[in-house]
Amino acid sequence: MAAMKKGTKLTDNPKDYMLRVRMDKETVEKLDKVCKVQNISRSEVVRNGIEEQYRKTKK
Repeated sequence: MAAMKKGTKLTDNPKDYMLRVRMDKETVEKLDKVCKVQNISRSEVVRNGIEEQYRKTKK
């Protein structure tokens, strides 16, 4: 049996890539408001936005 690191989350969809973006203050405030209202992370908001835009391109 292979040893696993403590605290390692097992997932079917690992998030191996990191994205860094530049935003103005107004955009960051909008992002944070969406996060607070929907109770999700910044990363999840970005992933959801990408999925939404991708669906639009497939039409």
